[in-house]
Amino acid sequence: MKTVQDIIQVIKGVTVTGPADVAVSHITADSREVKAGSLFICLTGAHVNGHDYIEKAIAGGAVAVLVSQPVTVPAGIAVLTVADTRVAMQQCVPFFYDYPGCKMRMIGVTGTNGKTTTTHIIGHILRAQGHKVGIIGTVHVMIGDKTYPIHNTTPDVVDLQHILANMVAEGVTHCIMEVSSHALALGRVAGVEYDTAVFTNLTQDHLDFHKTFENYLAAKCKLFEQVSAPNQHKSNKGAVINIDDPYGHRVEANNSAPLITYGTKGVGTLEGENLTITSKTSAYDVVYKGNTYPIHMRITGLFNVYNTLAAIGACLFEGVSMEAIIKALSDFTAVPGRFELIEEGQPFAVVVDYAHTPDGLENILETAQKIVENKILVVFGCGGDRDATKRPIMGRIAAQYGDKIFVTSDNPRTEDPNQIVAQVAEGVKEGLRTNSSYEVIVDRRTAIHAAIQQAAPGDVVIIAGKGHEDYQILKDKTIHFDDREVAREALKER
Repeated sequence: MKTVQDIIQVIKGVTVTGPADVAVSHITADSREVKAGSLFICLTGAHVNGHDYIEKAIAGGAVAVLVSQPVTVPAGIAVLTVADTRVAMQQCVPFFYDYPGCKMRMIGVTGTNGKTTTTHIIGHILRAQGHKVGIIGTVHVMIGDKTYPIHNTTPDVVDLQHILANMVAEGVTHCIMEVSSHALALGRVAGVEYDTAVFTNLTQDHLDFHKTFENYLAAKCKLFEQVSAPNQHKSNKGAVINIDDPYGHRVEANNSAPLITYGTKGVGTLEGENLTITSKTSAYDVVYKGNTYPIHMRITGLFNVYNTLAAIGACLFEGVSMEAIIKALSDFTAVPGRFELIEEGQPFAVVVDYAHTPDGLENILETAQKIVENKILVVFGCGGDRDATKRPIMGRIAAQYGDKIFVTSDNPRTEDPNQIVAQVAEGVKEGLRTNSSYEVIVDRRTAIHAAIQQAAPGDVVIIAGKGHEDYQILKDKTIHFDDREVAREALKER
């Protein structure tokens, strides 16, 4: 148990009024989660000011508050005043949990696409070596074989440190994390010491937040700067970088840790060669340090060859032999909502994928093009309240590969779904090829049903954008919606 006196030792420029010897048993920045013994952190955001909830927090049992503006509290409550509560939170929360990110091997995976699959492949390989693995990412948190829901790809400092502390308590030896650009820019991973950093690729996304592509790239590079930083607690650092990506060299320039580069174009230290990709499998040779190792996988797509190479690089840094890695890879199966095949005995393929960026959509459509015998049908939309500039771009990409495109809603959030689909459709119209066509069907369920009704033998139906998500965010509510369930329902109806 820590006291206010302990906690203020790690906060720079703090002043305290009230009792400093009071014990703190819990920290939160959410007044709804306050309990007896809590330190309540008052964050100031775009829509909510935490200082407005101090009364509620004290009523709920808070014994101390961390503030950045003058407040009035009852006697007996400790008030910690700082210039910036977000910075103070980054300093004190990892300390409160005894720096759990320094007690496990921490592998961070960053990039626009491929993070989820890469983290799961790494976890699969390490589990096969007998390690207890934790995974934090877009789909869920896994601790050993238990799964928990998650709200952000990388949780905020309080949630993340709490999850990491739980992992340490459960005996996890290796934590593999998707590290988003938001998390790196906002300092959510403060207090975490990474051992290996992995860069998958970089394409347009999140410009609503980062404003410029340079800012987005700089955020990703922070992970490599952290791995390379001097005076860390752990040794055996490593960086794994996709050198085929146009930005791989830029990331490399920010890294001074031991490096493995990977690719399929003959320039990586870890190379994939002689690729054979079918509708359900992929086979290729991995060349590393002058040796060639054949690999057979139960997942498909060139993008998954890259994801696998990234995972191999990370596991080599964890001391796993190439022979053990290849043995483990032979029985890895797809991650939920990542090029997931929906099978109900139909004579055409139905694939659900999370692709929600221009590059992600192009990757899965290129794979579809390689495996299709007849036509490609694409059902997709773009999310509301997110980077609007990618909407017509994704429309053009869908038209470039698809024979029939169904433009529909994704998660419209507070925007008008009709306006979003109109922006996507502009790009579709521009890119439409001879003999290809498109329909705008705003209701996503209706669009999925229409595509599956119209599919013929040998076609591939791609349902993109939501993947593993089992909800749809509308203006006034969130409803249950799972592309995989709707696809099965449509196939059974046929």
